[in-house]
This record gives sequence, structure tokens and C-alpha cells, in this order.
Amino acid sequence: MARKVERDEHGNKLPRRTRRERFLNEMDAVIPWARLVALVEPHYPKPGNGRPPQPLETMLRIHFLQQFFNLSDPAAEDALHDSRSMARFARVRPDTTGAPDESTILRFRHLLERCDLGEAIFDTINAHLGERELIVRSGTIVDATLIAAPPSTKNKDKARDPEMRQTRKGRQWYFGMKLHAGTDPNGIVHTVTGTDAAQSDIGQLERLLHGEERELYGDQAYWSGFHRDCARASGVRYRVNRRAAPGKELTERQKQRNRLCSIRRAKGEHAFGVVKHLWGFTKVRYRGIAKNLGRAHVAFGLSNLYRLRGALLGG
Repeated sequence: MARKVERDEHGNKLPRRTRRERFLNEMDAVIPWARLVALVEPHYPKPGNGRPPQPLETMLRIHFLQQFFNLSDPAAEDALHDSRSMARFARVRPDTTGAPDESTILRFRHLLERCDLGEAIFDTINAHLGERELIVRSGTIVDATLIAAPPSTKNKDKARDPEMRQTRKGRQWYFGMKLHAGTDPNGIVHTVTGTDAAQSDIGQLERLLHGEERELYGDQAYWSGFHRDCARASGVRYRVNRRAAPGKELTERQKQRNRLCSIRRAKGEHAFGVVKHLWGFTKVRYRGIAKNLGRAHVAFGLSNLYRLRGALLGG
């Protein structure tokens, strides 16, 4: 099938837009820039006697490019010079006005971390989606995923990150942290927490609930007879996959129920698919849980916009 040729208002053929450019144009259109700039602005340096700071929106745009394409600070600087579509998204012109260097990008990231603005960005995006009634409050799907950390001690400190721990999944050992997410029935993330990898999934359950649920979905790691009874007493439909008691097997009826619940529960994994497999957040980039959790909050907020971009652009 022939590709549609785009033309300008004079009928001249326009250069073909790449998938990256189309993606960035869509995200540019759905991100609530004014609200996010207003959120960060009170914390951002003001012009003084020294070198004037870069425009705040430009720095925020570069920070989001780092999430989309899994870029380090030096790689983000290079990308602004190498990619015309990224430079256009960031509103910079490296050939004339120049682009922020990696030190400037680093200082902006440290500002977000120091002021705990990653979670605030996530909350602001979700408030924006909530006003458009794109987040459903009737139920929650809970899930967790492992994010790997470097296990080597060949570094400046001659030690692993002390906040990371190892855990076993099946027969495989993993070292790193866990991201825990609560999503609505469509897989739009409303809550994110972070722990070391050795922490249990069910230990974060209460922190992943917003309190208005009428249904709760989760895999077998979240099964608890006590929680089931509490949910029933509160009028919440408990749809967590049942786990067999030690030395026993599930009945065929229980297995069938688990399969039916898993059809709905699987939507909770879609956000992880975007953040980990599409945007490359499979390994920690920074030391410590807090910095990586801040990155996760921004990434999951942007993934919500990405997954709902059709509704946002159509509305």
C-alpha cells in the first residue's frame, strides 16, 4: 500500500515524518505543559547577576526526552545535536542559540530529585487526566516488576548499592529494586511505590489502594485469606488469583476462576510494558531507591499520557 504523501498549503511535498517525529508531536500535544511549568517554576533558579538559566520548559522537555529514549545526561546533550526531531521537541536550535550541556541537564535533574518533584509531576498529570474523566476509580489492579541494578563491586565505592537487595524469581536470582503499581481497570497507573527487590509484593498492597475501589485484582503474590475477608466486609469484590495451600493443589473451579481474573488483571501489566520495554527502564540509572523512584514517577505519568493520547487528541 502506497504511503500517503503530505503536502504544505502550497501543494509542495513535505519531507516524510519518521515514527519518532510523529511520536514526539503527539506527546507534545497531550502533555499539560502550562501546569507542569507552573509546578516546577517556584523551585527553578531566577535570572540574576550570573549566567541566565535556560528556559524552564526547555529543561522539562529535555528531561522528558530522557524518559522516552532512556538517555543519560551526556547522551541527552548529544541527542539534541544529532536528532532534529528531538531538538525541535525541546525547542532548542543547537546550530544558532545553542543547547544545554550535560552539566545543565544534570543540575536540573538534581533539582527535581531534591524537591521531590517526580511524584508531583505524576500527580499533576493524573489530575489532568482525572478532570477529563480518563481515570476510572471503580477498581484497582496491583502488580510489581523487578528493575535490575549493577551487581558488580568494580566501582568507586568498591561495593554494591546498599539500598538494593537480591531476590529469587523461580530459579533465577535478581539484584536490584522493585516498582509496585496500582492501576485502574484499564491499566492507567494511579499509584507507584518503590522498594528493594527482596520486599514482598503483598507488603505494599495497602499503599497501592486509593480507598474507593469496588474491585481488586492481583496475581497470586497478593493472595491472602485475611485480606479477602476484609474486602468482603467492605463490599469490595476480591478478584486476586488464589494461591494453593502448602501441599495442596487448586481445584479446577479455582483454576478457572484464576484464568478469568487474569484476563482483567493483565491490563495492569500494560504500563510496565511501555516503561520497561518501549522506553527501556529495565535497569536503574542512579544509586538509591529514591532517585530511581522519582524517575519511575515521571515515566509512569508520561506513559499514562501516551496510552491515552488517542482520547486526549480526539477530545
